[in-house]
Amino acid sequence: MSDQRTALVLGGGGITGIAWEIGLLAGLADAGTDLSGADLVVGTSAGSVVGAQVTCGAGLDTLYERQLEPATSEKAARLNRATLAQFAWAMLRSRGKDVEFRRRIGALALAAEKAGVTPTEQERLDVIGGRLVSTEWPERRLLISAVDAETGEFRTFDRDSGVPLVQAVAASCAVPGVYPPVTCDGRRYVDGGMRSAANADLAHDYDRLVVLAPIPRGVGPMASVDAQVTGMVSRVAVVSPDKDSRTAIGRNVLDPAARAPSARAGRAQAGQVAQRIADVWNG
Repeated sequence: MSDQRTALVLGGGGITGIAWEIGLLAGLADAGTDLSGADLVVGTSAGSVVGAQVTCGAGLDTLYERQLEPATSEKAARLNRATLAQFAWAMLRSRGKDVEFRRRIGALALAAEKAGVTPTEQERLDVIGGRLVSTEWPERRLLISAVDAETGEFRTFDRDSGVPLVQAVAASCAVPGVYPPVTCDGRRYVDGGMRSAANADLAHDYDRLVVLAPIPRGVGPMASVDAQVTGMVSRVAVVSPDKDSRTAIGRNVLDPAARAPSARAGRAQAGQVAQRIADVWNG
């Protein structure tokens, strides 16, 4: 096992996705498989928050308890119908060309910010900073995904990129039309989930891979988790919300009121998948 490199991929899924992933990680640790010590952690959107927390040494039980606290400090956000319609139109006009699609989505995000329909960039940085347990990059390998709002190019940030951790996480969480693009290295970035909800292919050369994917499906040019892990030589386990977890998460993944139920559901679901995860992780 010593020469088997492990990777944990944490996908996007809003505020409820953060809670569900933390609940699942805590439940798996209860069952004897602690994924937080992975050699590589890949975080996309919600997963970037969780990835930054676990690699910075926060205890899973402590993180879990934070998810159960009353949701009084954050307002619920929502991907409204108009924004979703713009997403669909961008997808249609891009004809499956992924970079072109992401460029159109980036333009949407910049226009929404200019129109004043999103919070300010500093307000978002304050929110994200409040979620993290440290503002310093961890020693362990953490990759955080984002998309250049102007070019549509995909980028990953790590401790060698020269971008502060809070900015990198905020960029990865910048849902277009809901939150503003975030400035990193003089460029504006939006949600890494615009390429894929999990970007599991970033861990393709690791031997053992577990993917926690609140949103496993792909839409249009946004790759699904299954498409990205198919053909990998590594041992792979993918976990997405079961029926009870989907019920707890509800219809709005950006609603803080669903945070505690999502965390509890994730912890409960861990018991159902623990053996499958242990088989991949420990072999």
